[in-house]
Amino acid sequence: MIRDDLKAALVTAMKGGDKPKTATIRLIQSAIKNRDIELRTGTAPADDDVLVTEVLQKMVKQRRESIHLYEQGNRQELADQEKAEVAVIETFLPAQMSEEEAKAAIDTVVAETGAASVKDMGRVMALVKERLAGQVDMAKASALVKARLS
Repeated sequence: MIRDDLKAALVTAMKGGDKPKTATIRLIQSAIKNRDIELRTGTAPADDDVLVTEVLQKMVKQRRESIHLYEQGNRQELADQEKAEVAVIETFLPAQMSEEEAKAAIDTVVAETGAASVKDMGRVMALVKERLAGQVDMAKASALVKARLS
């Protein structure tokens, strides 16, 4: 489980004196804890790794947006700090599908649903999200589905 990997990595980083990595892992654990608290009122997902992966992907997306803004504002030292955090977070994410694998999986879903136009994109994306969550970035998947159905 990813949570166990995080705990082990935190201990290793603390023993090794790696302060940036320690801080980033603590941020990850905090975000996961906040998500757990949010879900107390709702239903928890069946697979804990899916929840953790969603949190990690959201953190990476936020940091990439920050990097873009920092670079536009000529704040390279802050952008570099965000890049270092992204590198640490990505070590805990499951391997992502290549673009070719994603296209093949999307073609399969399109064939199953019988989608013919962009009007059917909602049905296709629902299945893609259900099957490929955590394996492919949904923004990329959306672009691939749109291109496929156009």
